[in-house]
Amino acid sequence: MDAQGRGQADDHNVDPADQWVFDPSTGNYELRLDPAGQAPARPSDREAPGRRAPGNPAGGDTDTRPLPTQRAGRRPDAAADGAGTGPGADGATADGEGADGAGPDAAAAGGRAARRAGGRAATAAGPAGRRKRKPEKSGKKRALHWTAGVVGFVLVAGCGVAYFVYQQLDGNISKVDVGEENSAVTDGPVNLLIIGTDARDGKKGNEGYGDDGSVGHADTTILLHVSKDRSNATALSIPRDLVADIPDCPTKQKDGSTKTVPGEHGVRFNTSLGQEGRDPGCTWRTVEKLTGVKVNHFMMADFNAVKELSDAVDGVEVCAGKDIDDPKSHLKLTAGRHVVKGEQALAFVRTRHSVGTGSDLSRIQLQQQFIGSLFRKLKSSAFSSPGKLLDIAQAATKALTVDTGIGSASKLLDFGNDLKKVDLNKITFATVPVLDNPRDKASVVLDKAKAEPLFQMVQQDHTLSKDAAKAKGGAKAEGGAKPAPVKKAPPERVRVDVTNGGGPFGSAQETVDWLQNTKAAKLSTNAGNASEKLATTRLEYAPDQADQAATLADWMGLPKSALKQSTQNAGPRVPMKLILGKDFTAPGTPIEAPTETPEGVQHVNADDKNICAK
Repeated sequence: MDAQGRGQADDHNVDPADQWVFDPSTGNYELRLDPAGQAPARPSDREAPGRRAPGNPAGGDTDTRPLPTQRAGRRPDAAADGAGTGPGADGATADGEGADGAGPDAAAAGGRAARRAGGRAATAAGPAGRRKRKPEKSGKKRALHWTAGVVGFVLVAGCGVAYFVYQQLDGNISKVDVGEENSAVTDGPVNLLIIGTDARDGKKGNEGYGDDGSVGHADTTILLHVSKDRSNATALSIPRDLVADIPDCPTKQKDGSTKTVPGEHGVRFNTSLGQEGRDPGCTWRTVEKLTGVKVNHFMMADFNAVKELSDAVDGVEVCAGKDIDDPKSHLKLTAGRHVVKGEQALAFVRTRHSVGTGSDLSRIQLQQQFIGSLFRKLKSSAFSSPGKLLDIAQAATKALTVDTGIGSASKLLDFGNDLKKVDLNKITFATVPVLDNPRDKASVVLDKAKAEPLFQMVQQDHTLSKDAAKAKGGAKAEGGAKPAPVKKAPPERVRVDVTNGGGPFGSAQETVDWLQNTKAAKLSTNAGNASEKLATTRLEYAPDQADQAATLADWMGLPKSALKQSTQNAGPRVPMKLILGKDFTAPGTPIEAPTETPEGVQHVNADDKNICAK
């Protein structure tokens, strides 16, 4: 049976994604970390990849074994990761990852933190009456809590709490240094990687769950893209059994040293975490390589977060389109609407055998339904009281492991405040399109015809929400008439230097040949490799080159976001600069992303209350 819908290749009796164990010392679920709050212990003493633990001969559906035809997929060195390069070559080196940095000035961020700390100190020092009024004021604020169901993350926003509460929340949060420390707040789009692990280290009473000793893998992964203007968001689910390439990954060790885990070609996506000691930074790099989208931050939690957060909000409403009785997840629901929390909520996001096609793709749809309902619950006025917000904040921060860029309560607060403008009806859930893997029915491969346009939409900050797209169109219409189009320059006046900053090997020369021989742009030149790698193609030009830029953009099919105009004129003999990014495929092939979701891509609105599991 294939992995997409007709079940896994083997019908095992034990589903590791359905299994957890309690930690007898705490009595709660948690992602076990070392005392310093760093990444989970490296599995150097665990069994080799692909072997089942002795205690679980039946195996499970979280399969991390090497694919049958790709056993020797590991790269011997870092050079194998990207397009080949050599002296004088104009192709991208290594991954071809974009090198654009984004984020606010560090001093400004420090100023905000100082003002916030000062305000808290003043409140603490003031009269008792002021201290009592503070929570009342904060209770009137609208708080936005993003919770990704199975990955259990919450951004606590707009909750004014005392300084000692911040300290307590700080102590709840676990951090992993992945070699990236981006600012909590950025002026551009935000891409948050949400990871739900299947780690089996757990708590008392849960001994019946899981493969004993599992290191935990990327069982559920969502790339949350929030638009630059904060008007919409896309939550893109990545199937765990997708065949992908994992780049070389530097990981921080307990002694402070860095160990690079070799990458692998053509392996299951879920092995980007846990396998061979990979940390969340490895999943981060794998997602960037897969989608071409630059990640800003990550949040990670185990499945226990679903239990704790659903309890904290007094349950989440879900809908079953038919009776569900799954003996593996232990979910029993009659057809209709139900409020689930605790163990039952966890069973809902874990179940797959009694819904849809019985695959992980069907489970993804259930998780999206649960998350959307949780969003609605958290945004309701019932949770505007300081006490309830604090309960949710405690549950969320205890469940989280994050990158150092958002590794404190104050940074999470800034992060949440930055994102809280997005309305629920402008959040769209989608799933990366896949096809059955003809070489291994227990895994899937990327459906490039549908996935690449979808990735382009995220790269170029295009919304998947029809309502948001209409709103943007309406805003332009209300703003008055469009400015007159720039007059285009004739081909003989188009002067441009072309460099390769992430495109396929030889792209700069191929583009110059195309411009000269097909478009008669004789003033185009191959300027070799770019000084930086870009995720998206960019055309830099001066005001007095606007007519040339209009011509070249039309030829190349460049989106408006690719055009970067300087403030000063360049002069008659200065060339424009065309930097080919990772989104470039071939000259003459439009780089502009579609404005509507590609046909056949599964996507739903977070505010849709009529979705039922069938």
